[in-house]
Amino acid sequence: MTRAPSFAGLILAAGESSRMGRDKALLPWPPSPAGQTSSTETFLSAAIRSLLPVCDFVVVVAGKNASELELIAYSEGASLVVNPDPSRGQFSSLQVGLQDVLNHGRDAAIVTLVDRPPVAVETIRTLRESFKSANENIWAVVPVFSGTHGHPYVVGREMMDAFLRVPPTSTAREVEHQHEQHIQYVPVDDPLVALNVNTPEEYAALAQKKMSIADVG
Repeated sequence: MTRAPSFAGLILAAGESSRMGRDKALLPWPPSPAGQTSSTETFLSAAIRSLLPVCDFVVVVAGKNASELELIAYSEGASLVVNPDPSRGQFSSLQVGLQDVLNHGRDAAIVTLVDRPPVAVETIRTLRESFKSANENIWAVVPVFSGTHGHPYVVGREMMDAFLRVPPTSTAREVEHQHEQHIQYVPVDDPLVALNVNTPEEYAALAQKKMSIADVG
């Protein structure tokens, strides 16, 4: 039986980007080779645009960078919530965001990290439809590319409740391992689901790679 959940998009962007040396949410996307004009799009704006076509609304979780991110979030049609203590780790931001999703009456969320290049909208649609068509024993859908699990992933009400029941010092991976029988892994032909960017060198290398850039328009 096909489910009919209402989806929210959730972008975790509260990290301090210490290894990058600047806020990864504000990095131009796509990156331009040295000497060329940078894009006016950012990791954050591109992530919002990738989720809006397949979600009822999009929530951005910010931390100390809230004042820098709110203008982008609001101008792109997203809302913003603040993790009051992002030093507790990324999982605490996930909990803040999921609670906001539930407060808005939604029972499914498509979760991604702002430090990952936005995947193709078609990839997100595939994950969403996989979750909708899965049986009720499936609480989450996770993309897989070349054997690597990635983002964004889809969580239903049961998995959201599981995430919210544990301490904020936990990790998403720990909770997922506890409920692995309720997770469906979906192979996708999109290398960006498995790519994260943590350092200036990794960001610069993106400009040299010949890979498909997501259509976030």
